[in-house]
Amino acid sequence: MRYRTLLATASFGLLWALTLAAAGAPDRRPNVVVIIADDLGFADVGVHGGKDIPTPNIDSIATDGIRFTSGYVSGPYCSPTRAGLLTGRYQQRFGHEFNPPGPNATNRIGFGLPLEEKTVADRLKAAGYVTGLVGKWHLGASEPFNPINRGFEEFFGFLGAAHSYTNLDATRPNAIHRGLQPVEEREFLTDAFTREAVSFVERHQGRPFYLQLAYNAVHSPLDTHPKYYGRFGHITEEKRRRFAALYAAFDEGVGQVLAALRRLDLDQNTVVFFFSDNGGPTNDNTSRNDPLRGFKAQTWDGGIHVPFFVRWPGRLPAGKTYGQPVIQLDIHATTLALAGVAVQPEWKLDGVNLLPFLTGAVSGAPHEALYWRFGGQIAVRSGDWKLVKAQDGESDMRQISSEPASTAGAQLFNLAEDPSEKVNLAPSNPRKFEELARLWNHWNSELPEPAWKSRGGVRPAASSSAASATQSAAK
Repeated sequence: MRYRTLLATASFGLLWALTLAAAGAPDRRPNVVVIIADDLGFADVGVHGGKDIPTPNIDSIATDGIRFTSGYVSGPYCSPTRAGLLTGRYQQRFGHEFNPPGPNATNRIGFGLPLEEKTVADRLKAAGYVTGLVGKWHLGASEPFNPINRGFEEFFGFLGAAHSYTNLDATRPNAIHRGLQPVEEREFLTDAFTREAVSFVERHQGRPFYLQLAYNAVHSPLDTHPKYYGRFGHITEEKRRRFAALYAAFDEGVGQVLAALRRLDLDQNTVVFFFSDNGGPTNDNTSRNDPLRGFKAQTWDGGIHVPFFVRWPGRLPAGKTYGQPVIQLDIHATTLALAGVAVQPEWKLDGVNLLPFLTGAVSGAPHEALYWRFGGQIAVRSGDWKLVKAQDGESDMRQISSEPASTAGAQLFNLAEDPSEKVNLAPSNPRKFEELARLWNHWNSELPEPAWKSRGGVRPAASSSAASATQSAAK
């Protein structure tokens, strides 16, 4: 079954490349915009039942395109998910299991997305695309790890983990950067990111482009702007009102980017992906994950099952749902297919090209299983079944479990019947438990130890990327 699926996908890829070639010059290849939310909960969007904060623009990506009802990310918090997105590989394969040590731009030399790993921006730039990143990076703050040195021709944003939306002094740690240089910014940060994204689209409308728009909204701190805060007087709980104001700026920004694509007649030649980098940290920013169990930094579905949409007007069906499990790793392979870039076996991608599944050219599931390892927390999902061992209670990212990862003591759930992961079926389904445990154990056997601890910043062993970064910094 898996062989037939891969063969059909390869056949579709060849047909797709021929279609792109028939369209004429490379500038006819579709643009790709990847919009990333930060710490957005599963239930925070209108199409998932959110009611107190209107999100018409984010919702429109789903209603004009396809909503993945089983959309996942490969990490339950920020940096690992971004590492997986850019490489198309489980980030655990190259040791990027946790956030890089260091609170912001003070990350120490050698900590970041390994320099040996090629990014989607590297591959698209080589294929003639203009590549840009606007927003949060969080994949290494020293110069060798800067987006400008990782395939992005343009970068406007910050390098660290989190940032104020209003305190944007260029002399502070984790300053806003344009390329390699810190810059002064006076606009509310979400609005500034929107401004820069629209500018990128306008300036590069004549060439195929890849834009990664990584808002830091709705990550704390819950800074507000009066023009957004004033809209939510009906929300009496102050923290939720501040969250709503921050979220409104984000949704409005998404709307401005989509409007720019329409205004420049790029809408039907641009694929837009939207997803959150992890589930909501509900105590921190009042985000909501219901009906899912768990939070950011956990391998319960509340930490890894996220809003995930794609739209391509006229080419992908509108207003549809897709129920097979998919993961943000798939955006890499799908984007390469859109650009007509053939995936090489030595790249060892874990993500797959979703196009043939979304158009109906290929049936079945894109993945036999999806996997997670986050310190001592683990999970594997295959079909409707999920095996998971995770922390209970509200997550505390300062106390991530460091016990050896194993399936011992894991619980088993049927997510089709129990999306809230309430009823442990392991005692009554030992065969299914063993089946998923074997899958996870095999995957885990291929992984190295994490390149650094979740806290403390000590690598078990120096990697070549760390050595390269140190040498570069010393020059």
